[in-house]
Amino acid sequence: MRADLDIVAGMVGEGKSVLDLGCGDGTLLESLIEEQRCQGFGVERDLDKFLACIDRGVPVTKGDLEEELADTAASSLDVAVLSLTLQATRHPERVLEEMSRVASCQIVSLPNFAHWKLRGTLALLGRMPVSPILPYEWYDTPNIHLCTLTDFEALTAKVGLRIEARVLLDADGRKAPAFTTRAHNLLAEGAVYSLTAT
Repeated sequence: MRADLDIVAGMVGEGKSVLDLGCGDGTLLESLIEEQRCQGFGVERDLDKFLACIDRGVPVTKGDLEEELADTAASSLDVAVLSLTLQATRHPERVLEEMSRVASCQIVSLPNFAHWKLRGTLALLGRMPVSPILPYEWYDTPNIHLCTLTDFEALTAKVGLRIEARVLLDADGRKAPAFTTRAHNLLAEGAVYSLTAT
């Protein structure tokens, strides 16, 4: 399992009902179900990843996560997870609002486009940066709404969400060193947030 997914799993807790949006191959959801006694299901639009979920025995729906969110009953879940996916959604603000509508806790992880290496690549080379957490070239990226951690934190406040916890990430998706908190928007390569409605 990706290192950042271990952090996400720790934030979810045990015995929760979980919706994993953009669940990929189902690795996280499988772990939550088998190791943390959670119940839940995923949503994945990519056919190969959807089939990987089926192979794992993970409950999954094939479709667009924004449409699935709209069809999910209000306050029906404990946790909604969006892992390294917000930047690939068409309407990030609406996605956060809908996550808040369907679940009492929202866990979101995202890359930080303001990391110093990315800034340097753009400034010095004049090229769109590629990194382990943003591994795509500009012409084949699924990421359509790149943001900084500061941008994301401002958006959470705008849609009425409170940050309950934040874990900053290094290039490998592991917890970043403590000094990173001094200038998180410059030094962290990404972050995982636990959010609740204000």
